[in-house]
Amino acid sequence: MKQILTSLLLLLSLAAGAQESHDTYETDVFTTPGRRTVTLHALVHASIRLEYNGWQIYIDPVTKLGDRTIDYTAMPKADAILVTHEHGDHFDPEAIRLLSHAQTYFVTNDRCVALYGSGYAVRNGDDYRATEDARLEVVPAYNTTEGREKYHPRGRDNGYILTLDGLRIYIAGDTEDIPEMQDIKDIDIAFLPCNQPYTMTPDQLVRAARIIKPKVLFPYHYGQTDVSGLPALLQADGIDVRIRHYE
Repeated sequence: MKQILTSLLLLLSLAAGAQESHDTYETDVFTTPGRRTVTLHALVHASIRLEYNGWQIYIDPVTKLGDRTIDYTAMPKADAILVTHEHGDHFDPEAIRLLSHAQTYFVTNDRCVALYGSGYAVRNGDDYRATEDARLEVVPAYNTTEGREKYHPRGRDNGYILTLDGLRIYIAGDTEDIPEMQDIKDIDIAFLPCNQPYTMTPDQLVRAARIIKPKVLFPYHYGQTDVSGLPALLQADGIDVRIRHYE
């Protein structure tokens, strides 16, 4: 498995001719320590499009959520698709098919591989480094509050840390402020969910942010939860909280 995922990132490094983005989604552009560019596109809820060094990486792409529809036929094909778990607002076989080509790598948990019929299963604690500028760490994502454990049981679902040319991006997946967050260090950009009762309350998200201490925080997966007060709550902590359309 490690050899397979190493090949994944090596092939990504050879990807060329990726289409230019002309979509209307909110974008945030970051510069890596090596002076490369990472562009993040806020698609919907937990769906993120990431561009880096000619690569197109999609996280939890879904075609429809509520009254919002994402047209993936208008976007570049994926070099890699990362899915955190099997719930329908994260795992959408149609979106995966629309974004895939012959060399697309679909990386997810065991359950989604079984449901989709293909893909590369990764588990909490896996750590893959292909080159000096690309690394994937798989971290836990689960519920801890009594009565919520059924939504996201421990050990089943994934969060991901992508390190791209020194820029560290934490995509938490569906989780609460779990003890393992103490081990998540040196994060530049964090995506933390805020959608009670399935993920975190605003208070839990604030606690998680203060543990992780990202430079930039995107609350996501927030549905109808009011996240408008988070920037003020974390201002004194020096965390740049950016609210995008991740309802």
